[in-house]
Amino acid sequence: MAIKRKVRRKLDKRTQRLSVRRSNRQLYRMIQVMSIIGTLVIANVLFTMVTKTHIWSQESVLNSKISSSIVDTEVEAKRGTIYDRNHQVIAQEVDAWTIVAYLDESVVDENGDPDYVEDAEKTAEKLCKVLPDAKESNVEKILEKAMDQGLSQTELGTGTKRLDEETMEKIKDLDLPGIDFIETTNRYYPTTPYSSTMVGFAAYDEDEQKIVGKMGLEQTMNDILAGEDGHVQYQQTVDGSILPGTTTVYKEAVDGDNVVLTLDSSLQSVVEKAMEETIENNRATSAWAVVMEVETGKILAWASYPTYDQNEHKEIPSYTDAVSSMVYEPGSVMKPFTYATAIDTGTFPYNTMYRAGSFEYGYDAANNKINRVSGVATGYPTIYDAQGNDYGTLTFEDGLALSSNVGICELLANYMNYDSLGKYLDRFGFFQETGIPYISEQTGTKNIDVPMDYLRTGFGQSSSITVLQLMQAYSAIFNDGVMVRPYVVDSIEDAKTGEVKKQYSTKAKGTPISKETANKVTEMMKHVLDEGMSGDRFAIDGVSMAAKTGTGEIYNVEQGKYDTVNYTSSVMAAAPAEDPKIMVYWGMIGPNYEAYSAKQFQDIMRAALIAYGVSSETKESDKTQAEEKWETYTMPNLVNHSVSYAGSKTENWKCQMVYIGGGSTILRQYPQAGSTISSQDRVFLLTDGNVITMPDMTGWTRKDITAFWELTGIQIQTDGYGVVTSQSVEPETPISTDTAISVTME
Repeated sequence: MAIKRKVRRKLDKRTQRLSVRRSNRQLYRMIQVMSIIGTLVIANVLFTMVTKTHIWSQESVLNSKISSSIVDTEVEAKRGTIYDRNHQVIAQEVDAWTIVAYLDESVVDENGDPDYVEDAEKTAEKLCKVLPDAKESNVEKILEKAMDQGLSQTELGTGTKRLDEETMEKIKDLDLPGIDFIETTNRYYPTTPYSSTMVGFAAYDEDEQKIVGKMGLEQTMNDILAGEDGHVQYQQTVDGSILPGTTTVYKEAVDGDNVVLTLDSSLQSVVEKAMEETIENNRATSAWAVVMEVETGKILAWASYPTYDQNEHKEIPSYTDAVSSMVYEPGSVMKPFTYATAIDTGTFPYNTMYRAGSFEYGYDAANNKINRVSGVATGYPTIYDAQGNDYGTLTFEDGLALSSNVGICELLANYMNYDSLGKYLDRFGFFQETGIPYISEQTGTKNIDVPMDYLRTGFGQSSSITVLQLMQAYSAIFNDGVMVRPYVVDSIEDAKTGEVKKQYSTKAKGTPISKETANKVTEMMKHVLDEGMSGDRFAIDGVSMAAKTGTGEIYNVEQGKYDTVNYTSSVMAAAPAEDPKIMVYWGMIGPNYEAYSAKQFQDIMRAALIAYGVSSETKESDKTQAEEKWETYTMPNLVNHSVSYAGSKTENWKCQMVYIGGGSTILRQYPQAGSTISSQDRVFLLTDGNVITMPDMTGWTRKDITAFWELTGIQIQTDGYGVVTSQSVEPETPISTDTAISVTME
């Protein structure tokens, strides 16, 4: 046994020695191979450095360098959002999809089946059944041409770009071979039309290769909203790969700033509806309405009709904004400025009578004076009170309430200095731009050089102005003589941080008249709404207002005479009359200047008082009815509170509460805390529940739909205007951001 053990030990030692020798030989061979490879690599590098040629392929490195190219890929900045004063979206950038057709026969889908367009005709036919703006023959031609040229893919032209999600899903359902989508962006206006000629629209520009402002604020503030595009720059080889040893340059895109307007979306929706009714009910060709805070100049609503769909903008009936760019002769809404001039210069004849009906006159050039005459031919046309009315003998105070043209002529001829009117109209800011930021303006024309035009200017004819000028001038009358510039852009904010980069505020434009004069004119204007006076139909039960109506003639430049069919009809009013806070100017152009309804103006004024939070005087007999129709509330902060807490805070409210998500705690709310809402509004509260179900949207406005979308991220496609009458998804159906939902509005 001992001998066997010794033999084994010797054998084991011998085996170990053989194994070590074998390992040493393998290591030696590996070192030899690595040395050879290293030598070859170094030789290749040295050879290439000296000869500029690869040692094996004999390809010139210089040729590779020369055949490379600089690639500069643009990184598009996100366009800023436009908000109303409560940060409700007016215009924003949203996801969109552009169709791309693959033509390369080597393309297959995940199942290995061909995934390229084989039949151009059938593909075009099926696509265009879903795409109303795409022409079948054009799509077919684009496909056939791309096939003939051997292109691997192509876009399909007009009507196939920047599609919304609903349309994209419909095309996906067609399951067409070779049809895919490129994700892009589009400009979206959730509550269109929304002051369409003032806000304007932005659209993709083929030359700029990006979304660009084309009209209104979208255009004038384009540099602010657009931001600054970034780019990625690198050098690539012929096969598209980044060339080794080169540097990639990256410049980050700077997103556009957000713009916050002074407009109130709740009020704006009322105004838009009133404008639509004005056009339809009065055969009007155009209409306008502006709501402004008297003391600040903040514009809360701005509308100009005819309008258009800002998402489609295919047919724009007029590029002229009636508020800022329409020059017109306003009619009798100018009379208070003639009265203000007489009062402020100390020449107004209080409690003095004059003969109304008609005004015949002559002109004494030597003394620069107009003289009233009777029964004498002078060569100057007789001026009459409107519609041939003869009010007999009136005080000048009653002359304003009855809108007597003759009363104005009597003031100008017999009580005021000839130069006073022109000077005061200048002081009121007429015939010059108001300077409102980012809005294009016209100026109008002062035409008072001859006696007839001088007299006619006193009651709103011959000289032309703009609506913005009128709003600015009336602010002096309603604001104790202090005139303020209108403005609609409240602030510019950093899109990422929310930091206010520029804040706009009230700008006083002087005091064209004294406080005493302003208060006297306002007091006179209260009587315009008295029963039997010129503006009595515009009175609102429970609302104390100062107002002035106006009917103006329209000069036809082509015919060289005044239109005998169409007129301007308008009313300017402020409330409460005792201490005006809000002013409304509503008007239209059309043939129905005598019998038009006052309802649209009244709807706007009521909504304006709610938006501002003004409580007006109310007659006891009408108090209950007014309160039932218009109750206002201040929105509390409900975020992070329980649903039961929210119910207790709002249990006496008459507005509809919309709870979203079925949870127990409120995460977000609309309107925001501190907002003033009415009994006709809806309140939206997003809870912490996991399942969102489809609400019954019957009767919802675009404002309501937008609020739901903003809180949930679930997009709703709208068709038509007005309120929701039908919806594609049944109430109580679970929904998500992937659910395609559309509603019809009428």
